[in-house]
Amino acid sequence: MSSKFHQLLVVGLGNLPYPKTRHSVGHVIVDALAARFGIHMDTNRSMRGFVGHSNVLLSDSHVSLILFKPKPLMNVTGPAVSSALRSTVRSPGSLVVIHDSLGHKNKALSVKFGGSANGHNGVRSVISALGANADFYRFRIGIGRDRDVDPAEYVLSDLPLDDLVHWSNGGSGLEKVCDELGKIVAANEAM
Repeated sequence: MSSKFHQLLVVGLGNLPYPKTRHSVGHVIVDALAARFGIHMDTNRSMRGFVGHSNVLLSDSHVSLILFKPKPLMNVTGPAVSSALRSTVRSPGSLVVIHDSLGHKNKALSVKFGGSANGHNGVRSVISALGANADFYRFRIGIGRDRDVDPAEYVLSDLPLDDLVHWSNGGSGLEKVCDELGKIVAANEAM
């Protein structure tokens, strides 16, 4: 086990005016991580969001874990994420952005490094604010899709209760998130 603390910035995308909706599942997961690790989230005006920090153990690695929930609406969240990155870990390779995905089955977690925004306006805003640098991790959280409902309306509907439980502290979804964060830290340690 390494005694050096590796930094990891975990950003949950969402819309503060629409808590616990499918579109705000990133916020839900960051709140669950804060509860799991006893991290208090405070407003940070310069970063334009809520931030919390603690040294934690993920897998077998000591991690300086920084959690961030941007205040701006999803589609213009990039500058706040960029500010948080500059103020904390500085390296996009130590950034994890958690966001909803219509293209993945409900409760699925898909990890991606780099690449395009795949039509997600929040991720597109982050990539743009980082100067077209997409070299960061994304945890795409499946919210499913109801083809009979307009996508804009669907993403702003409430997360079903079983999804909230799945991604909450003690839920199996949050365990998967922690496992994947541990894998990222292990990969960064190997570099």
